[in-house]
Amino acid sequence: MSVVWLILKGLAAGLAIAIPVGPVNVLVASRALTKGCRSGFLSGAGAALADTFYGAIAGFSITFIIQFLKREEFWIRVAGGILLVGIGVIYFRKPPGHLEKQEKGGDHSDLVSAFLLTLTNPTTVLSYLLVLSGLGLEGETPSWRTLLLVGGICCGSMMWWVVLTEVVHRQRYHFDERAIGWMNRIAGVAIGAFGVLTFILGITHGR
Repeated sequence: MSVVWLILKGLAAGLAIAIPVGPVNVLVASRALTKGCRSGFLSGAGAALADTFYGAIAGFSITFIIQFLKREEFWIRVAGGILLVGIGVIYFRKPPGHLEKQEKGGDHSDLVSAFLLTLTNPTTVLSYLLVLSGLGLEGETPSWRTLLLVGGICCGSMMWWVVLTEVVHRQRYHFDERAIGWMNRIAGVAIGAFGVLTFILGITHGR
């Protein structure tokens, strides 16, 4: 398998996992809209780091970590659900503010919170196992090929977050303060709803 083809398959895997709409997509889009491009980019980078971590676990078939994630899925889902609900409440109650004052927004907390939010979804590594299997990349492979694959996953995931951030950021000045307030509420409800669903799934399937 050629190096280029392997990287392209990694890109495809990263995109396949990152694109589906979920709480992280809502979070990145909301931050890009209300806090600016830098905040959206850092949030996307945090999600891409978590995707890369799980992609590495799947790519290297680190069995004991996969088994740990499956075994502790209940607590991970419960913690992730509570975290999502907390973020949802914060966004719902967040005042709209002015876009001009928020343009400089974005710091390490954006990256860390998105990383933790993505990391609390243990099904991500299982999704990568399925995607890599579908691409014909399951089983033992040389370490250097797996590293190329993981690099492709990182680039594919980050590619999506850059595109999403740029598209939303270009539209942000079409929104006035009232619209931003409604967007905060919608994002809060959506993220909180994902949190409640994650918590319920953890309770019903974890025990």
